[in-house]
Amino acid sequence: MIRALARRLAWALLVVWAVASVAFVLNNVIPGDPAQLIAGPQARAADVQRVRADLGLDRPLAVQYARYMTRLVHAGAWTFDSKADKAHATCAAFVPGLHVDLGRSYTLRQPVVKVLGDRIPRTLVLAVAAVALQLAFGVTAGVLAARRKNSFVDYFAVGGSLLGISAPTFLIGLFLQFVFAYKLHVLPKDGYGETFAEHAAGIVLPALTLGIFGAAYYTRLVRDEMIGLLGQDHVRTARAKGLGEGAVVMKHGLRNALVPLVTVVGLDLGALVGGAIVTESIFRWPGLGSLSVNALQNRDGPVILGTVIVTSTAIVASNLLVDALYAALDPRVRR
Repeated sequence: MIRALARRLAWALLVVWAVASVAFVLNNVIPGDPAQLIAGPQARAADVQRVRADLGLDRPLAVQYARYMTRLVHAGAWTFDSKADKAHATCAAFVPGLHVDLGRSYTLRQPVVKVLGDRIPRTLVLAVAAVALQLAFGVTAGVLAARRKNSFVDYFAVGGSLLGISAPTFLIGLFLQFVFAYKLHVLPKDGYGETFAEHAAGIVLPALTLGIFGAAYYTRLVRDEMIGLLGQDHVRTARAKGLGEGAVVMKHGLRNALVPLVTVVGLDLGALVGGAIVTESIFRWPGLGSLSVNALQNRDGPVILGTVIVTSTAIVASNLLVDALYAALDPRVRR
């Protein structure tokens, strides 16, 4: 078990490194000059060159890559004075003796670790809320549709899931804004707010947008899995022995149906932690999605690379969590 876990962790680190390397190369070869954007369209060539030198963009690509990777994770003290030690001014110490350095944002003029540290909790809260709604709506509708196959409930659940899958997230978001913000005036149209109550109210519509979209797919997945499982021989035997319908559905149906669902949920959670770009843009939610859009528009390389690393790490971590949940749900995996 320990060896298997060590291999998975090694592969996870390799995947994150490979994604970061590809993102670094692409960020440096696509057209556009970050130094020109920072200096301004009317800046003189000498000023642009000075900005390029300050950012280290005048060095060969291999040198820039080596410096970035060696600074990404490096040894350092647990506490440090950023003003006294400029070498660690853009670092963050998450583990004693190790620093993470993602550089300094070109446009925000702040360490990327600080920028991401402000955005990650907001995106994480949105992702968890969205997945919770997806599971609540999708699993419930899927179980009801499977238990009442070919009934009105089944047709309604299947039709609603098809509508939810077909509708893009921006259309769902705009519809929710129109109903709850413009017509009913019960929720804010967009924004993050300043108080806890405003945060809680502001997250409802974006979480509901993502929840409806994801629940539509979960409904079809759970329904199809449950129909196949409830028709198997061991389920008919359990019914013949007098086991209640609720126990049959929960123990022999839903628990086994959750195994493929866990895979989808893990991937969705990892992707949402990386930032729901469209939804965050519509509702002006200050998370990683809107941050990455602004960084791409401004060619802010350090922020782009930082969001890529966070996204890839989140997806890899969610896959490791899925493997652990497999063992908890399916005894055959444990054996």
